[in-house]
Amino acid sequence: MNRERDAGSAEARRAGHETPRQRTDHVGRPPTQRVPAPPAEDEDTAMLVPRRAVCAVATAALLTATSACAGASGADDGELVVISTTEIIADLVANVGGDRVSSSSLVPPGGDPHSYEPTPTDAGRVTRADVAFTNHLLLEEQALIRTIDNNLPEDSLNVSLAEISESYGARVIPLVENIGLDVLWLGLRVRGDGEEHGATRSSRVELRATALEGPGDLAVYLTQTLGAPEVYYDSANGFDDTDLAVLPPAAHTHVNWAFTEPGVYRLGLEAALDTGEGAPVELGRDTFTFAVGVDPHTVEVEGDAVILDDGHTDLTVDLDTGELYAYTDSGAAGAEQLVVPAEDAVIDVPNRAREEVPGDERFSFLGEPGALVFQLPQAVLGKHVHGEIDPHLWQNVENARAYVQHIRDTLAEADPDGAGTYHERAEAYLDELGEVHDHVRRTLAEIPEDNRQLITTHDAFGYLADAYDLTVAGFVVPNPAQEPSVRQVNTLTDTIRNLEVPAVFMEPNLVRRTSVLTQVAEDQGVEVCTLYGDAFGEDVGSYVEMMRHNADELRRCLGGA
Repeated sequence: MNRERDAGSAEARRAGHETPRQRTDHVGRPPTQRVPAPPAEDEDTAMLVPRRAVCAVATAALLTATSACAGASGADDGELVVISTTEIIADLVANVGGDRVSSSSLVPPGGDPHSYEPTPTDAGRVTRADVAFTNHLLLEEQALIRTIDNNLPEDSLNVSLAEISESYGARVIPLVENIGLDVLWLGLRVRGDGEEHGATRSSRVELRATALEGPGDLAVYLTQTLGAPEVYYDSANGFDDTDLAVLPPAAHTHVNWAFTEPGVYRLGLEAALDTGEGAPVELGRDTFTFAVGVDPHTVEVEGDAVILDDGHTDLTVDLDTGELYAYTDSGAAGAEQLVVPAEDAVIDVPNRAREEVPGDERFSFLGEPGALVFQLPQAVLGKHVHGEIDPHLWQNVENARAYVQHIRDTLAEADPDGAGTYHERAEAYLDELGEVHDHVRRTLAEIPEDNRQLITTHDAFGYLADAYDLTVAGFVVPNPAQEPSVRQVNTLTDTIRNLEVPAVFMEPNLVRRTSVLTQVAEDQGVEVCTLYGDAFGEDVGSYVEMMRHNADELRRCLGGA
């Protein structure tokens, strides 16, 4: 067995082995350095480009045109114009900036930063900004990040708060994905920073399917939140230039892998980096082997066979070395992940992975309705592109205090005359947030230990659980190719029953994802309560209100004193 152990912490893997104080905002510069904005691009700005997606050239062209026509940055009344990606960040900015700052969010109230697609109007707003704040760590849709990086004036400040938050005392935690599937969970990933190739957070990494050997066909596709499939690779008519997936640097995503016949398959992949300047940089190419419905131990490969048959694995391109390999926790100890060279990897797609093709005509690319395919599921419904670190830092109030300090220093750099005001307001707000942190801690401590279990619609509360002694027991994970199966509903039911939780929690801005959770909760006589994760809502209009509401709601619904 030839397994290369990938050394280093999650922090080092994410940041190219830099220390927290050395780390940049992944635009290849310190977070508040003034540099020319990247040139506008007239190409698809989607986070992940599906094979049958509609081309977004027209939209990108509108963004560029808006940029060209917009006036200089700054407000007519002398206020510092600050745009943020989320209303949570915009609220933090407003509390620090006061009357000296015009603070607004690109994602509208109640919107989801994971999926929000910017408009030409948003691009125009960016051209008039003196400061732009993003959360990043791949929280936001890359199209939104690209709109900021391509349209922000060259003398404005572009700051990713989460990227440098540790230097202000924030605590970051790995994004742990431990969904219990009985087959391998296989995705796509980009590692490395690609600095020598000029990669930035706005770059595009293309993973193309080039060849398939095997007894049947392969389709790799994403199932969106509302059930619609988007196809990335489909061998039925041979591969061409449209058989590709596009990811940002330092990201990974979840997809379905469906094979029509049992046997041994060998899939050729090649990678390229598009920085937006000149021709794409060709990276590596390699071949991965799949054992579909056959004993993986009988499959021959070029190297020393490593069978990947459980846990989480990503077919990965490394921007620094150009290599393609499998990055896996299959067979690894604890949370350790291993690098398995492509020539060693045997990916097991067992007979128990067989699924029926849904009757929905949108899935006709898989075959006739009712036909059996061998499928490794994407596990998390909907587009789910993210990095190594959980980006939802603000669910720990102490991390929000780190954001505030970073915002204070950035505003003072952009507007030195207002530095005294920003420091004074920040100190007052930090005191208020300290009181909120104490309130959340005291309130959640009143919940009986046996009841401190969170079952939610969205994996956004890891920091809340980590900081305030809760446990994330699960979130809704429907079958990615069709409606949730009886087994999956039973699993959710068993979790609620076995843990004896008195309540489950939905997010108002993700209400369309809650049908299974709500139905099971009703069947078990469990209350459905409300938590706010990425956005405000009718009951809360500020970060302080949101965190107080979440604490009070958790205590009320989980049986606090």
